[in-house]
Amino acid sequence: MNSTDLIIRIAEPTDKKFATTITDEMAASAAARGTGIAKRSPDYIQTKIDEGKAVIALTTQGEWVGFCYIETWGHGEYVANSGLIVSPAYRKSGVAKAIKKRIFELSREKYPHAKIFGLTTGLAVMKINSELGYEPVTYSELTQDEAFWAGCKSCVNYEILMSKDRKNCMCTAMLYDPTDHYEPAETKQFFEENKTVFERLLRFKQWKLLRPILKSFKEKNSPAKP
Repeated sequence: MNSTDLIIRIAEPTDKKFATTITDEMAASAAARGTGIAKRSPDYIQTKIDEGKAVIALTTQGEWVGFCYIETWGHGEYVANSGLIVSPAYRKSGVAKAIKKRIFELSREKYPHAKIFGLTTGLAVMKINSELGYEPVTYSELTQDEAFWAGCKSCVNYEILMSKDRKNCMCTAMLYDPTDHYEPAETKQFFEENKTVFERLLRFKQWKLLRPILKSFKEKNSPAKP
């Protein structure tokens, strides 16, 4: 099914029935990829729906397909489009791109002056963000709101983040600044021209940042020598 055959809209109170399905799929997806994710509860998802800060994708029969929500930090100076998740049966069909586009538009409508940022471990999401006008940035350009970083505590890579003084981790940071940004066509071209470099960077992060953690784990679990 193509994303054009789906209903992609701002989530409504009646959609709160999908909250547990959404959070379960978030956790399952992260586990399957072997990556970290800040855990969210069904109650948290329901709150985002009540606030009008979420986008949902459904089939015309009302079956849940995908979801994403908005978070604000630094008194609205920064906005994050978080929790993007698509049902396994509908992945690689353009649904994620359509949801990201709608949540980006909603963020611009609600917070026209905010910087919109995202953290991702996936090349596919980097590509989608680039097509919207996001640029890769260092962590120092993200919000320094303690509440945001506290949300990373439930991520399996939190130890890596803190060991790097919140300056680096497995995720790649991307930012859209409404007052200083390239046009989407330019950021899309930049990504396509440097896709191989970004792919290598993600692999390098996995090797460089995970190696000390794996070494420590092996040492702790190795049988004691006589």
